[in-house]
Amino acid sequence: MENIIECKNLTHYYGKRLIYENLSFNVPQGRILGLLGKNGTGKTTTINILSGYLKPRSGECRIFGQNIQNMQPSTRRNIGLLIEGHVQYQFMTIREIEKFYSAFYPGQWRKEAYYDLMDKLKVAPGQRISRMSCGQRSQVALGLILAQNPELLVLDDFSLGLDPGYRRLFVDYLRDYARAENKTVFLTSHIIQDMERLVDDCIIMDYGRILIQQPIQELLDTLHRYTCTLPDGCREVDLGENFYHPAVIRNTLETHSFLSIQEVETRLKALQLPYSNLKCENVSLEDAFIGLTGKY
Repeated sequence: MENIIECKNLTHYYGKRLIYENLSFNVPQGRILGLLGKNGTGKTTTINILSGYLKPRSGECRIFGQNIQNMQPSTRRNIGLLIEGHVQYQFMTIREIEKFYSAFYPGQWRKEAYYDLMDKLKVAPGQRISRMSCGQRSQVALGLILAQNPELLVLDDFSLGLDPGYRRLFVDYLRDYARAENKTVFLTSHIIQDMERLVDDCIIMDYGRILIQQPIQELLDTLHRYTCTLPDGCREVDLGENFYHPAVIRNTLETHSFLSIQEVETRLKALQLPYSNLKCENVSLEDAFIGLTGKY
C-alpha cells in the first residue's frame, strides 16, 4: 500500500525544550489515522510540520513523495488543511464564501460536498458566518475542505466547539466520505471517543516518543486492564517490563498490559505477590490512552 505521508527522524525543539527526537511514522493511502497525546507532547507541532508551516530541527517529512518544505503548488492543492482559527472572511455568508473559495480550485471544486454538510447542519445559504457558533464555523471550514476534494485531509482538533450531537453527525459523515472516496486523513482531537468511532489507525505519543502505532481494533483486542486485590500495606508495586503505570489504591492494584492473563499470573507469582481476585477487562480507546500514558 502506497504511503501518502512519510516522516523520518523528525526532531524539534522550542528554544532548548525538546519536543521529540527521531520521530518516524507513515500513513498509507486510504487510511484514517488519529494522533493522540497529552498537551505538550507535540500534536500541533506535528500538524504544523505536515502543513509546511514549521521546519523541524532535523528529519524529513514527505507527502505524495515530495518534501513538504519545497512542495510544488500543484501537489499542495491535494492537501486539505484545518488548523486552529478555522474560517477567515467571517463577514461572508455560507453561499458567498463557497463561491469565493471555488475560484481557487477550478476543475476540482465539488460544491455539492459543501452544501450537503451545510444541509445536515441546518444552516441557510444566506446565513452570515460571523453569526454562527464556533462549532458551526468549524464545520463550514470542513465543508470547504471537502469541496476542495483533496486526496489528503489534515485536521487539527476537528471537533472543536461542537456539541455531542453535531460531533456524532460529523464523525459519521467524515468516516463515510473518506472511505467512499478512498481519501487519506490525518487528524487530532481531544475527544477520544470520536477517534474510536472514526479512525482506522492510531499513534499514541508520550513526551518525546511514540508509544504505540497500530490499527485501533488491534490495540483494543490486545491491550487489557488488569486488577487484583493485595493485602493491607502494599502501596507500591514494581511489575517490571510490559506493564504500564501500575498503581495501588485501597488495596486494589491496577495496570494495563498486552500480556495474556496467564502471563500476568506467572509474573505476579514470580514476584511472590500475595494477590487475589485477578481480573482482566477489555478497554475503550480512552481507557487505552490513559492506561498507556498515565492519568497525570
